[in-house]
Amino acid sequence: MTTSAVSYRPLAGMFWMFAAGLSFVVMTALVKSLGTTMSPIQAAFIRYALGLVFLLPALRSILSTHLTSRHLTLFGLRGIIHAFAVMLWFYAMTQIPLAEVTAMNYMTPVYVTLGAALFLGEPLAFRRIAAILVALVGVAIILRPGIREVSTGHLAMLGTALMLSGSYLLAKLLVRDIPPSVVVAHLSIWVTLALIPFAIAVWQTPTLRDIWVLFLVACFATAGHYFMTLALQAAPVAVTQPVTFLQLIWATLLGALVFHESVDIWVVAGGTLILSAVSFIAWREAVLNRSSLTTPSIAPKL
Repeated sequence: MTTSAVSYRPLAGMFWMFAAGLSFVVMTALVKSLGTTMSPIQAAFIRYALGLVFLLPALRSILSTHLTSRHLTLFGLRGIIHAFAVMLWFYAMTQIPLAEVTAMNYMTPVYVTLGAALFLGEPLAFRRIAAILVALVGVAIILRPGIREVSTGHLAMLGTALMLSGSYLLAKLLVRDIPPSVVVAHLSIWVTLALIPFAIAVWQTPTLRDIWVLFLVACFATAGHYFMTLALQAAPVAVTQPVTFLQLIWATLLGALVFHESVDIWVVAGGTLILSAVSFIAWREAVLNRSSLTTPSIAPKL
């Protein structure tokens, strides 16, 4: 997303990205608070079903947008991919600390960069390749295979980031023909539909507390994406993206203070490497003004 000189407001952009990051961290903490009282699959479905209420203001645009069979196919495919990403993310939240979930989610834009080169024909310059290698080193520092056990939660987060990147790339194809707000709205609809059979298979009557917590998750997720949009309207990704490092700090503090998780300096170090690599890619594209390329942007997209 480009920002004209007239609307270039770096401080406002950083503030809104700060607010977005805080919203996303609160969202993950709320999911973590559910613990294992509910299946991650059912929790994911209820979160998206409750989130449909936020589509009401866009209902007219959704209904009036002409969709071809190709659009419907892409929407359906994106819904399925994103649904699996959401289920894996909810599962990971029950298995590994908040800080590790946050740090590993930073890999999503790295996968997006690779996918854009492989499937969209975008150039992969040496600097991008070097940044990707740095990000992979960051993942290795977080996981430390052979030194500690790599759990199913870690594998779930790797799958989450990979599938979210696929969803992002499909969105880029769709926004060529369809307004972004409609693409976002359809994501919620199709993900909810894709989750229905999985939720039925594990369904147990939720408590009122669980429903209330998941509604708050939907609220904070929606607020986070809205604040992120305001941030990108005010300043380029290269300016706002470094602010997302605070998500890792907050997640680490919340995990330690609220959920009594140990502070792992290696996770912070690895997450910092990944975010630095992604921020470098965004900065280079801004310097070269290659607006046609897919600029990496960090957000849970959940």
